[in-house]
Amino acid sequence: MTTIADDRSSPSGGGAPHRPARIELTGVTKQFLTPTGGAFTALRDVNLTVEPGQFCAVVGPTGCGKSTTLTMVAGLDHPTTGTVRVGGQVVTGVPDGTGFMFQKDALLPWKTVIDNVALGPRFHGASKKDAADKARDWLRRVGLAGFEDHHPHQLSGGMRKRVALAAALINEPSILLMDEPFGALDVQTKAIMSNELLGLWEQTRPSVLFIPHDLEEAIALADRVVVMTVGPGTVKATYDIDLPRPRGAVQEIRFDPRFLEIHRQVWHSLREEVERAYARTTSAIGDVA
Repeated sequence: MTTIADDRSSPSGGGAPHRPARIELTGVTKQFLTPTGGAFTALRDVNLTVEPGQFCAVVGPTGCGKSTTLTMVAGLDHPTTGTVRVGGQVVTGVPDGTGFMFQKDALLPWKTVIDNVALGPRFHGASKKDAADKARDWLRRVGLAGFEDHHPHQLSGGMRKRVALAAALINEPSILLMDEPFGALDVQTKAIMSNELLGLWEQTRPSVLFIPHDLEEAIALADRVVVMTVGPGTVKATYDIDLPRPRGAVQEIRFDPRFLEIHRQVWHSLREEVERAYARTTSAIGDVA
């Protein structure tokens, strides 16, 4: 696979870049109705801040509300109590300048690669030509020059993720929301994609709220790692990652002594929640049996 081009110039085409925005969750609690009509509390009294241009990763056991947090910042759901703000404004719908990248790429199978990436500029009023020019530039950045006229089914999983990454960043968003975007990839491809993500993020520096596939990925990429408790999820601990930027290859930074020390500290906190979640699950299985 070709690596991204290190080009920090602003691509041509319609739409101005958005300035990185502050993300704030204040006293956020989220409840859902159960099939029996009861209330299930997914999140309780969450206070979380992502500073403008900061790369923040959220880790925690399954069911701790990580994805729920992401959907509320995206404006796709709303807290039961508390407030979610992006750029100082209360989130009531999808905030302007939001980029998405989730577990499954949201590419339209009937459209070509370039048309998929050009959708963002087109939605923002760019002409067809300007949107295509901008999409072609971003496809070059993610190493897919020459694949513009392919359809998603003609690409490998890693290549589709590159298309999704270009589509998420083409409007130079103020915030970028990512929910285990590389979890389904093999180890080698995931490492390459992580390097490319960092390179592209460095170009425009949106504020990132990132749910990683594992703790190593979180520490290798992020400025800050937030540990969530077992559900109802709340913030248990926050760790500032003082590894220098640019980070370089994520495959190599994982052997850095400081990386290993940070990993040990964060894992000590996270492991307690993972063990609590596992104990809760096995207890529930025993009750059913």
